[in-house]
Amino acid sequence: MVEPPAQDGPGTAPPDPGAAPVLLAWGQRRAWWVLAATVLGSALTFIDTTVVSIALPSVDADLGAGSTGLTWVVNGYTLTLAALVLLGGSLGDRYGRRRIFLIGVCCFAGASALCGLAPDVTVLVAARAVQGVGGALLVPTALAILQSSFAPGHRARAIGAWSGLTGVASAVGPFAGGWLVQTASWRWVFLVNLPVALAVALIARRHVPESRNPAACPQLDVPGAVLLVAGLGSLTLGLTAAAGDDPSVPGAGGALGAGAVLLAVFLAWERRAVSPLLPPALLGQRLFVAANVITFLVYAGLGAVFFVLVVALQVGSGFSPVAAGLSLLPVTVLMLLLSPSAGALVHRVGPRPPMTAGPLIAALGVLLLGRVGPGAHYLLEVLVPAAVFGAGLTLLVAPLTATVLGALPTEQAGLASGVNNAVARTAGLLAVAAIPLVGGLGETGLTDPARVREGFPVVMGVCAGLLTAGGLLSAVVLRPTARDHP
Repeated sequence: MVEPPAQDGPGTAPPDPGAAPVLLAWGQRRAWWVLAATVLGSALTFIDTTVVSIALPSVDADLGAGSTGLTWVVNGYTLTLAALVLLGGSLGDRYGRRRIFLIGVCCFAGASALCGLAPDVTVLVAARAVQGVGGALLVPTALAILQSSFAPGHRARAIGAWSGLTGVASAVGPFAGGWLVQTASWRWVFLVNLPVALAVALIARRHVPESRNPAACPQLDVPGAVLLVAGLGSLTLGLTAAAGDDPSVPGAGGALGAGAVLLAVFLAWERRAVSPLLPPALLGQRLFVAANVITFLVYAGLGAVFFVLVVALQVGSGFSPVAAGLSLLPVTVLMLLLSPSAGALVHRVGPRPPMTAGPLIAALGVLLLGRVGPGAHYLLEVLVPAAVFGAGLTLLVAPLTATVLGALPTEQAGLASGVNNAVARTAGLLAVAAIPLVGGLGETGLTDPARVREGFPVVMGVCAGLLTAGGLLSAVVLRPTARDHP
């Protein structure tokens, strides 16, 4: 029988990090504060990923960024986040999760202030890269804090509440971001982070217990992280350079080649590193590798869709920032409402059927969205296709997560989740960098209504192809289970 939780008061000081941790139970006052800190901290990074895309046309109108600059406003953040998220988890395990979480919050807040005050696109991109560093410290430590702070019998409830509340925040974010852009300025999309970050820091400092992993390797894989940042950065630079209007401009091929070499060196280094970011043994796990290849395909498509849709609706179809922000609301609402049912479906039939059907249904929604043009009927040509897209995404996410986590032993669940998170963000990074090239947009196409209208269906067709490839690969490489056949 579960004992009733102790009633701790609001003035309780954080426990001594050197003492044995006192695990929290659901219903304790401190448990609510811990949940609040992790939800608000995670919401900073989740919302920022979506609302910035809504602000891009306004950023271009103010700073004259062009297509290349706009893609780097997004990818400056995604690059450092994708490359450093595994290192961020290691730092939390070694130096203390609350400490690294707080550093991440402060880093994110400082970079957000610089973004909001940026005088030109160069400063904005640099500040976005620093934001990504803060996100790489925030993202892995938020869930690790919940895992280490709650007693085993209460962790699932705490993580479920975290998931639901961050989902609500993600649903509100695009609408709020569009409203800020439309009624105030794109700068407030970043400046609004400051009071939220201050609240997170005060709550975490006061109420979140410190924790660390005593068994964590004392040596960090800093060389691996540097190689990963350099490799992904070179590939991103090469893809954006290749989309330039002047084909005589050198550098694209060299950057792509350098990126490939650096990533090969990264893999070679990981085989000899004392505490590798990517343990080589993972590459021998067939199901884990297959699930991450599927992740790369579908999240490349999803990353491009989330980036280009809200831009194309404003630039190519004349929708307001608020309307563009609301375009993907059906996706978030469906995932929030139906994800528990999708999880139950996985339990009944296994991951293979939903991981096959989900991307195919999402691909259909993407193709329908690709037909949006000037004078489009908002309900029939935007919201209904977005609902189809959201239904497919809802079918996909839960079984993909379950497959990734189930591919490795339970004690490696954190590593499995971290690697999969990095793969998904890397896929989105490279996909967004390739959009001007794939759509024939060049250096100014994302701000030219005629070129957006011409290139948008092409980009959405490629995204649908990536999602279709992910669904078909799931059908081929995932072994059917007894639950697949009633």
